[in-house]
This record gives sequence, structure tokens and C-alpha cells, in this order.
Amino acid sequence: MSAIENKQFIHGIFEQLAQGNTRALGDALAEDCRWTFPGAWSWAGTWQPRSEVLSGLLRPIMAQFDGGYRFETDFLLADGDRVVVQARGYGVTAHGPYHQTYCFVFRLAGGRITEVIEHCDTALVERVLQPVTPAR
Repeated sequence: MSAIENKQFIHGIFEQLAQGNTRALGDALAEDCRWTFPGAWSWAGTWQPRSEVLSGLLRPIMAQFDGGYRFETDFLLADGDRVVVQARGYGVTAHGPYHQTYCFVFRLAGGRITEVIEHCDTALVERVLQPVTPAR
């Protein structure tokens, strides 16, 4: 797929996320994908493959939101097989409101997401969400 097609693909996923369809992202992941939180904080690490991303990361996070979670996209940039998205997310957990700002770096191949690198407000994550631990 071209950079433009990759950008359109990710844009379509974020349109669904804006409607509250949090499954859209998980459904687009390749079987051998990996999801990484870089840095030196409690959630830093990598989840892989898709089954671990879903069961060990995405589902446990989404289960913490009362009334769902919604994304808004600020912008998308594409270069070859990579798409960068700056987005905001809104939800409420048992520990309070969760209004997050993200920078996602997606890598795509064959019309599927093969890699996600997520940058976010780590202090907010640790304050409002129950921890998840990557399978190292």
C-alpha cells in the first residue's frame, strides 16, 4: 500500500474510534504485530503478538472505562509504511477522568498494522488506570 493508502486506512480506524468503536484498532492488527510503550516507567515494554496485545493490553485497558472511550484525531502524517497520529482520548475510570493526548507511530504491511509505538502522558496513565504488564 502507498503512504496515501496507509494514511486513509488509519484515518478510517480513527473515525470508528471517534464513534466509540474501540474494537476497530484491535481488528486492524496483524497476527504478528507488536505494541510498545517506550521509556522507563511502569508500563514500558512490548506486547506481542496480536493475541497478547488484545488480551494483555487493549481489553484490560478498555474494561476500566465507565461508559466507553472516545478518540479525536488532531492530525495524521504518512511516510511510506508509517503513519503518525496525534490524537486525544476521553473517558472516565473508577479513579477519575482520563483525558489523554497521544502520539501513535503505526507501521503497516499488507493492509494490517504490524507495529504501534505509543507515546502518552505517563503520569496520567499511572494515576488513573490499573497497571498492565507486558509479557517480556
